[in-house]
Amino acid sequence: MLLIGMRRTLRSLLLVLACATSACDSSGLPLVPRGNDGGLAIGGTGGGARSDTLGFAVQPSSATARDIITPPIQVIVRDSLGNVDTAFTAAITIAIAVNPAGGLLSGTTSVAPVNGIAQFGDLSIDSPGTGYVLRASAPGVAGATSSPFDILAP
Repeated sequence: MLLIGMRRTLRSLLLVLACATSACDSSGLPLVPRGNDGGLAIGGTGGGARSDTLGFAVQPSSATARDIITPPIQVIVRDSLGNVDTAFTAAITIAIAVNPAGGLLSGTTSVAPVNGIAQFGDLSIDSPGTGYVLRASAPGVAGATSSPFDILAP
């Protein structure tokens, strides 16, 4: 009986230690690769989905309808550790995510990043409205939405 209790205690201790050094599921068991999912991505390398994310380095600011939004909007690509991913070269696309006035986004809406940053220097929206939000997306990365901003009547 004592031996069975010691085995359970040892097993519990091993699970605690395993979860302290790697990812565990909600039941406290260590995660292991299953099926054809390619395993767990660690540090942005290895199997699993790419873990890069987009973020707005320079948020859109309020502007007058049909005028270029200044300063230029910048979208940054970060790896799983939060570092700028300077090797990322796929085009980043900007679109209106929240469109309170049916505005049309004009300008260059798809830009390849340079050193992990895509700059959108000629964007404008044609209809005045409060609470526009932009969305940045690119293949293989988690997209991002901007802070709300306004387009003012001319």
